[in-house]
Amino acid sequence: MMRSNARKISILFLCTGNSCRSQMAEGWARHLWGDRMIAYSAGTKATRIDPLAVRVMREAGVDISAHRSKNTSDVNDVEIEYVVTVCDNARETCPVFPARVRLLHKSFDDPPELARHAANAEESLNHYRRVRDEIRKFVESLPDLLAVDITGRG
Repeated sequence: MMRSNARKISILFLCTGNSCRSQMAEGWARHLWGDRMIAYSAGTKATRIDPLAVRVMREAGVDISAHRSKNTSDVNDVEIEYVVTVCDNARETCPVFPARVRLLHKSFDDPPELARHAANAEESLNHYRRVRDEIRKFVESLPDLLAVDITGRG
């Protein structure tokens, strides 16, 4: 049973280009925890959303096709409680956030980089799928990692 008075937490997934991993994380957070979490994503150097990320997320039942790549400055006016860096470069170049913002780091492989070395299109997509599934497991574990109850179970 869900609590009707539950406060939503706000979380920003940060990557370098905001094209793939952070977009997937935002999509999963909205899909899995949308009633308990306000999810955003941004990049330290935003580019464009990766069409293969959109494709593999759609395969899993999550539509991120309306997402756009954003810089951290695009979310400056948003009150963020948690920032999760999802790649090592974003962790190293993470902008300064107010002291009250809690930082968490979880690095995921870069699907576009892995796909560059793939033998064929299906192998490329399998890299995206693997990372997509790893990100889903991570996002599913966020209540425990953040030590907050966003599940509505109590």
